[in-house]
Amino acid sequence: MAKAPRHGHVKTRLASAGAPSFVLELYRAFILDSIALGERAGAHVAIVCPPNDADEISEWVPTDVRVERQRGHGLADALSSTFDILSTRSQRVVAFNGDSPHLPPSVLESAFAALDEHDVVAGPCDDGGYFLVGMRRAHADLFTAESLGTGTALESLLSQARHLGLTSCLTAPHYDIDVPADLARLAAELTLAPERAPRTARVLREWTPVIG
Repeated sequence: MAKAPRHGHVKTRLASAGAPSFVLELYRAFILDSIALGERAGAHVAIVCPPNDADEISEWVPTDVRVERQRGHGLADALSSTFDILSTRSQRVVAFNGDSPHLPPSVLESAFAALDEHDVVAGPCDDGGYFLVGMRRAHADLFTAESLGTGTALESLLSQARHLGLTSCLTAPHYDIDVPADLARLAAELTLAPERAPRTARVLREWTPVIG
């Protein structure tokens, strides 16, 4: 899932990490590395985005990546649209954000494998949210705007899955990039292993974390 890279439209919590041009360049690198991550994990990659962003996104992502317009607005609608649209074409769909370009491909692979035995799989973040969610088919009412973007988002997802009679499991935990401290952690890791997210590593090579 992605948005068009516009100032004030993406990664607003990273605004203090650098100039607007830096944040937008970083965001584009996140998305391109995330596409490559999905491909390394053996997945067919599609982008689901707000309707007005689709043409702009199509201009800079690889031509073999399908860009789909979500229905509605906000993250809950984006997640629901992802499964409504893509589960008609695939028996296993994993939605993941553009904030974890450094995710090991093995985590994505394990998420797809988990769907052989479970209805829902989620990737837990250390902030109480989740960086991916996968299903074999769409389930109405699984995602709600009230539960997303909070420290109990994962707990709410699993609770709602149980309420709907769905089995669920978790992948290995990971972290995504929300605030400058996360970015500093990522920069340090990519200094040692830039191949994990090479485009992001190039953008961060000259970046100096803001202290304070």
